[in-house]
Amino acid sequence: MALNSEDGQAEDYLFKIVLIGDSAVGKSNLLARFARDEFYPNSKSTIGVEFQTQKLNIDGKEIKAQIWDTAGQERFRAVTSAYYRGAVGALLVYDISRRQTFDSVGRWLNELHTYSDMNVITVLVGNKSDLKDAREVSAAEGKTLAEAQGLFFMETSALDSSNVAAAFRTVVKEIYGVLKRKVVQSQELNKQDLAWLGNGKTVVLEGKGTSTEATAPQKSWCCGT
Repeated sequence: MALNSEDGQAEDYLFKIVLIGDSAVGKSNLLARFARDEFYPNSKSTIGVEFQTQKLNIDGKEIKAQIWDTAGQERFRAVTSAYYRGAVGALLVYDISRRQTFDSVGRWLNELHTYSDMNVITVLVGNKSDLKDAREVSAAEGKTLAEAQGLFFMETSALDSSNVAAAFRTVVKEIYGVLKRKVVQSQELNKQDLAWLGNGKTVVLEGKGTSTEATAPQKSWCCGT
């Protein structure tokens, strides 16, 4: 899992999160609302890739979320695929008023899993929940798909800010939860390893071709992915 410490302090983490989904589903406005509390009604499609860094406090720890806005247009997919690498979280966004963007979710998931870790924490986001009269995808459909794919689910509106902060906070909190569990598991393995070494028998060499008691082969531990 990618994490960095900018000042050497244990509480400082950096998580790379990608925003993915079809063009014009509102990814850039979700990021603008979350990072700067701004909304652009006439925003144009993102050219290439942009990112913002936001600080969040989770369980008393300072988390820096580096959020990448990847272009949804097909002609940029070859460029943006490189930016999946190192991502530990993703917001997969569709537009509740355009069913074709919901139908593309499976393709985006395949691309995410191809270019990044299979264990990336992913939140399925049904954006533009303010467009109630134009809705083509029900909240129940989104929730059912998310459950089937093992994703978190939330509907948002970048226009009126509904659930925007909650969506980003959810992905960061879940990433931190996974990291914390891995740290605990690693500590437990280290304790077991030290206990095993403490019980090992000493090798005594008494001469050429002669030996007495020998330790069992040393265990090797490998980090979990």
